[in-house]
Amino acid sequence: MNFRPRPLATAAVTLLGLSVFGCGNWQRVGETAGPTTEREVTQMFDANGLFARLGRLVSSQDVQYVGSVAFVPGPGDSTVAIVAISLANRVFAFERRGTGFGARYRIEYEFSRPGTAPIIIGRDKSIVVGSFTETMRTDESIIEQQKVPLVPGDYQLTVRVRDLGNSQTGTATEKAVVPSFVAATYSAPILAYSVRSRGSRDDSLSIVLNPRGTVAYGGDTLLVYVEGYGYTKPADLPIQVRDEHDSVVVRATMHFAGTGKVEGRILRVVPDSAPLGQLEVLVGPDNATHDNISPNRFAIAPGGDAIHRTNALVSFSSAWVVTNFEDLLSLLRYFGEDRRVEAMRRARGTDRIGLWQDFYHATDPNPATPENEALDQYFARIAVANQRYRETGFPGWRSDRGEVFIVLGEPDVVQDQSSQLQNANRVIRWEYQNYRLMLYFQDITGFGRFQLTTQSRGEFERIKARIQHPADR
Repeated sequence: MNFRPRPLATAAVTLLGLSVFGCGNWQRVGETAGPTTEREVTQMFDANGLFARLGRLVSSQDVQYVGSVAFVPGPGDSTVAIVAISLANRVFAFERRGTGFGARYRIEYEFSRPGTAPIIIGRDKSIVVGSFTETMRTDESIIEQQKVPLVPGDYQLTVRVRDLGNSQTGTATEKAVVPSFVAATYSAPILAYSVRSRGSRDDSLSIVLNPRGTVAYGGDTLLVYVEGYGYTKPADLPIQVRDEHDSVVVRATMHFAGTGKVEGRILRVVPDSAPLGQLEVLVGPDNATHDNISPNRFAIAPGGDAIHRTNALVSFSSAWVVTNFEDLLSLLRYFGEDRRVEAMRRARGTDRIGLWQDFYHATDPNPATPENEALDQYFARIAVANQRYRETGFPGWRSDRGEVFIVLGEPDVVQDQSSQLQNANRVIRWEYQNYRLMLYFQDITGFGRFQLTTQSRGEFERIKARIQHPADR
């Protein structure tokens, strides 16, 4: 199955069953003591590392993706594994196809265990987009999903994606404990974009998983699906959502009527102020202990009194993972829109949601596309600058060369003879032909910190003011 989601900030989600609304303010306790900006920069462009820590499938090699697995009972005594992966268009090699662009890829899902032949399902897929810009999308552009019926037991799950345009690949391998489901038990919480409940094990579950488990700040509803099995009398199942500080931000109850073989319930969390960062969703009776928590990221502990859990992530974007508001504002120091940024800095609580949404839409150069290309380019340049222009004791994105690169992009001409000199007169020259601009960076101290000369700083500020639009667009 190939599903092309809308951007997270506006994704439409079909909700059925139970709806539970978050109460009070979701602001995290101790938010001001959040991560430093430099750690946020590292996290922002090491999203795969973050998703791995959250228990997701994360690919290695060139074709990068993030995935997750859910388990539900199937016909008879079988269990159905639902494997979903999230990809961005930019990981594929597109070619001109008619008036648009196309890419082809092959995806394989393999469940293997000793003593039995592996179960392998492979499909060749294609995608066509209407413009070159869409080929460069960095957000969650594609969701691939596959249902695999299995006999309960311990498996090794491997997902392979190969770009048929250039033979680059991406592979993720994890252990998976495929559970069996007995009467009066329930599934682990499943994060989804949409789901339609079912009445029996023989029915196929209509669901689109949220593979990354991400939800956009001030935008999406967090959709959590739980199934109960074989209840013969009414039963209440507690469910909690906890933030990074282990504070309960939502506490609710899922009620199973005891009238069906399979009963699906949905927790729909609509916070009034999103808790940026990691969330943990726990399902289980109040008297259960953390000793009952499933030890494996893709496992469900046996019995009807265990706590099952999963992790979600609240961020500003799926393309650049930033989970702290103050650090986001610091990262925007070179973007322009100073009045809007300062307004967000002064605002608190729910006011920030509206201001962020206004900022996002006002700075989007092409509202017809799902992403904000200006912000995507800006944060991509921060990543490059942070690696390329790092100076002793100084992060690359905060250096003068980093600042110029982030604002103006790659220079047309670079003259660097600094390695041939060992004194404080070392100079690097950058030329931007479109702006008729010549900038000089000088190592004033002789310790490798290149700063714009006074004249170059003035010329750069003049060009920067010209290309950055006024605060109110």
